[in-house]
Amino acid sequence: MAELESSSTSSSSGSTFFNRSFTMHANTAEPDAPKVHLLLNNPSSLNRAASISKIYNSIDSVKGKVKKLCNLFESAKSSSTSTELSPKVVLRPAKSIGYSSSFSSSFNNPLIRLPGTEDRIVVYLTSLRGIRRTYEDCYAVRMIFRGFRVWVDERDVSMDSAYKKELQSVLRKKNPSLPQVFIKGKYVGGADVIKSMFEVGELAKILEDFPRIQQPGLVCDCCGDVRFVPCGNCSGSRKVFDEDEELLKRCLECNENGLIRCPNCCS
Repeated sequence: MAELESSSTSSSSGSTFFNRSFTMHANTAEPDAPKVHLLLNNPSSLNRAASISKIYNSIDSVKGKVKKLCNLFESAKSSSTSTELSPKVVLRPAKSIGYSSSFSSSFNNPLIRLPGTEDRIVVYLTSLRGIRRTYEDCYAVRMIFRGFRVWVDERDVSMDSAYKKELQSVLRKKNPSLPQVFIKGKYVGGADVIKSMFEVGELAKILEDFPRIQQPGLVCDCCGDVRFVPCGNCSGSRKVFDEDEELLKRCLECNENGLIRCPNCCS
């Protein structure tokens, strides 16, 4: 009897154990079913998962592009370091070579001379800004000579057509470029030659014999550095009244623009 009771108790306890485990598994499995059902029936959750996957894919693509850029920069750095390690070849500047040939041929040319200017520096230039490159070259040459504090006979072809004809006859060209420089009556060249001479230091040697201006940087009170003033005889009208003949005649003291050279800075 005792054995039967023990077996019955053990069987009852075992059945309760199995029933308890069965109930635990059943209870835990029951709430999962409606969750799966809700996920399958809810499209917004699926779209959200798809959008998250797209975001991760875009991040991966950006990372790939960043890696490619890093590889490119690393290859460029490696190539630059390889070129730096290679021996450097030192070349002479082309400006000095071009300067020596052009200046020696033009400055020592006996066929190009400007008579009556052996004691001065003459620069043919223009003050008009119609052609930007020409004006900038003229201005650069003008500033170079002003830096040496020497007096320069500036002949503006735009203010007086006689200077243009004079330059054409000296250079034997119909349309010579500007500016054109003559030193001690000898033809030097244009803006490129003057800039090259200034950079090399030869221009300073040539200008050692010229006197220096005592007060550099001052503007002429009479013309304002224009180098021309209105004619005092006709007041710039280019016409004068002849009392004997009672007629208007052309003024012979001024140019076609009714201007004369400044008596203060160009005398």
